[in-house]
Amino acid sequence: MSVELNMQITEINHDQTSIVMISGSIDALTAGDVTQYLTSRINAGEVQIVLDLSRVDFMSSAGLRAILVALKESRKQGGNLYLASAQPGVERVLKMSGFTSILKTFSSVEDAVAEFSI
Repeated sequence: MSVELNMQITEINHDQTSIVMISGSIDALTAGDVTQYLTSRINAGEVQIVLDLSRVDFMSSAGLRAILVALKESRKQGGNLYLASAQPGVERVLKMSGFTSILKTFSSVEDAVAEFSI
């Protein structure tokens, strides 16, 4: 039996900011990979991260935990993590869980990247 993960991670670096785009679902099957990827990038010195959620179609509580782990690690190392371009369903999950009160969310990746330049 094989399980195909419905998620893909792509990264683009813009000056001192890493833009990480996730496509697919962030759930119990994929959240560990998200956590591992983000913490490895943070440990490599990429502490300013914009998480582009424009292609995330579903996020479970496991996905929220993955973001929280990365946020805490980034802040611990002097950086920050911003969320950008969440689809309406994912945005609703972020608001209901209180995430929008503990980290900044932006309607576009460009706005989030610009925030790091201020």
